[in-house]
Amino acid sequence: MTDPVDLCIIGAGPGGYVAAIRAAQLGMRVAIVEREHLGGVCLNRGCIPTKAMLRVADVYATLQRGAEFGILADNVRLDYGRALRFRDRVVDALRNGVAGLLRSQGVQVLTGHGRLAGARTVVVQRIGGEERSEARRILLATGSRPATPPIPGADDPALVLTSDSALELTAVPKSLVVIGGGAVGLEWAVMFHAFGTAVTVLEMMPTLLPTEDAEIGQQLARILGKRGLGIHTGAKVLAIEAGPEGGALVRYQTSDSAEATVRGERVLLAVGRAPLTTDLGLETAGVRTERGWVPVDERLQTNVEGIYAIGDITRHQLLAHVASHQGVVAVEQMAGHQRRLDYTQVPSCVFTHPEVASVGLTEAAARERGYDVQVGRFPLAALGRAQTYGDTDGFVKVVTEARYGEILGVHIIGPVASDMIAEATLALHLEATVDDLVDTIHAHPTWPEALPEAALASRGLALHLLKPRERRAPAGT
Repeated sequence: MTDPVDLCIIGAGPGGYVAAIRAAQLGMRVAIVEREHLGGVCLNRGCIPTKAMLRVADVYATLQRGAEFGILADNVRLDYGRALRFRDRVVDALRNGVAGLLRSQGVQVLTGHGRLAGARTVVVQRIGGEERSEARRILLATGSRPATPPIPGADDPALVLTSDSALELTAVPKSLVVIGGGAVGLEWAVMFHAFGTAVTVLEMMPTLLPTEDAEIGQQLARILGKRGLGIHTGAKVLAIEAGPEGGALVRYQTSDSAEATVRGERVLLAVGRAPLTTDLGLETAGVRTERGWVPVDERLQTNVEGIYAIGDITRHQLLAHVASHQGVVAVEQMAGHQRRLDYTQVPSCVFTHPEVASVGLTEAAARERGYDVQVGRFPLAALGRAQTYGDTDGFVKVVTEARYGEILGVHIIGPVASDMIAEATLALHLEATVDDLVDTIHAHPTWPEALPEAALASRGLALHLLKPRERRAPAGT
């Protein structure tokens, strides 16, 4: 048995390891249990490796259009093996960084499968035996895995990839059918299409990225369609079968209820996540679950006093940065600090090309809540930085409240949307108004200049757009 600790954390992903560091900073004795690699799914099989590969795709695509910039390069080609080695170097460096951070804070790392043996005891199972850790408090941060929907053939590994198994591919597939037009599916779709794969995307909802503002999903579909990706929305997948000539055949129902098929060398299933809560000892400790998810209160505490949960298993916006923030809030609550997390101010980023990012209410949600809404849009084609960048697809959309000009939501599609959204997130956090954005001096020429322009556009006053036709003075006046 290890020495008793103040906090034992099960899971060392972006929620667990950040919570461990903050708890140690607050003077707690901390142990963290991880059965695989430090950093969890995000660092090892999710956010980081996919973004590294998307960077490869971006560089490759830029080199292919180098002549537009006056750069002539012959025989530009992809070496997928080297790309994978680049990805793995990034992952290894960050994983080692996490280990160093935990060591520097004196956090005890226990390798093995952790499970509850009571409200104050964690058993760590490993090859050759097990050890027990007694703790005043326990934090569950075990994350999630790719979900498998009840579609015939969806569980056939010879045909179907998940976001996990796609990372194990050693060659680029010639063709791919992506089931799911959300963030995960589209990132893989854009990546492989850049590498030369013929990609078809099937999304059941009317637009891509169905949780985003509808205009964003529609614009992304237009852009990707022009590039040659097959985009089918309103498509309900009926079955996945082995094709008569090899590969996979996907049968689906179209938006007008007709049946259609599409073929691909492989199928990538990207339709959501499922919680990793099996064999966690939740029943033993009396922790309540709802279809595998773990409900928590404002303090991130479960129904059992002293047992907390964060990250994907709480089903609060399955995002790495949410898990990290939850981890900080949870341990600060344990230490007596009054901290809360406002889930209405969580930024969302999709690292397609172009990127998509948003924070706050969509236009439809703002109207449903009864706001008197004003909307401003600023196309990136009117932005100097976008012109110098050679990439003008996209726009910034600002949703405001008419009376006071409060910023309710910001939605961006463009090359660096994931960076631009930070200012918008701060604006919502500070309850900023249109005037606040406009009064803030933005450097020129930069991407963020589009934000105050979009805010001004909500009042018909954008400086770098033609005057709205209905407000132009009649000729001769």
